Amino acid sequence: MRTRPSCSLPLLRPAAFALSFGVVLLGLGACQTTDLGDITGALGGKSEKPGGAASDPRAELDQLRERFRAAPNDPEVSLRYGSALRATGQRSQAVAVLEQATIANPGNKALLAAYGRALADNGNFQQAFDVLSRAHSPEDPDWRILSAQGAALDQMGRNEEARQYYITALKIAPDDPSVLSNLGLSYALSNELPKAEEQLRKASANPEASPRVRTNLAVIVGLQGRMSEAESIARTGLPPEQANANVAYVKKILVRRQMAQRELTPRHDRPVAGQPDKALAKALSRSDD
Repeated sequence: MRTRPSCSLPLLRPAAFALSFGVVLLGLGACQTTDLGDITGALGGKSEKPGGAASDPRAELDQLRERFRAAPNDPEVSLRYGSALRATGQRSQAVAVLEQATIANPGNKALLAAYGRALADNGNFQQAFDVLSRAHSPEDPDWRILSAQGAALDQMGRNEEARQYYITALKIAPDDPSVLSNLGLSYALSNELPKAEEQLRKASANPEASPRVRTNLAVIVGLQGRMSEAESIARTGLPPEQANANVAYVKKILVRRQMAQRELTPRHDRPVAGQPDKALAKALSRSDD
């Protein structure tokens, strides 16, 4: 039986569309607004808890640091320490730790998967894609890694290619909400908003979907000018304080896209369906935070 990702969110800031859009819209309570790493949330992140750890990674960080210093080549320790660094936003340090671990344990696919995701968190998308390719094989594909590879491709603007990875992942994990969300956000990156909405509605209808999926849907609905509906979606299932924060996040992304569009297209030309929506990618970019 396969397990689904938990609802905790990766790096709760707007990340590069990884949409990520990330990149995998990718903070509210147990499950907060997503960031683009999340927007293609399959890049993984805080939802991964190696060893089944359920505690706050910040509380574990000092202990894991000491364990890593004592046994820097121990794959389990390196994996947990690297994941804790990622979960607390220390991207470069996570890359360094996991790179060292993969050199010491070159055949460890769990380490390769974590290293690839850490590289994507850090903006090294081509390298992330290459490393993730070594974390599984065509004979034994991992749907989570396929989705993460798709997110890396989306980050590089290779949207059609990315969708093939999501579609392959869905053949292994039919109707998985995180993969459907990534697929929808991939369509958004090429300004195919009705297709994006279709996939995200399918994802959000799954009872196992995390709140970030609904946040992604709210953004896509808002991009089509249906702001009242977008706010309603963003508030669904959340207590008032978190709902208000979620709505504020959605509005922030929409405003950022408008500003980016003015910067990128001074004549206010509307993006054409099927063409890259650079303004949306910019709105979801970590570099703009």
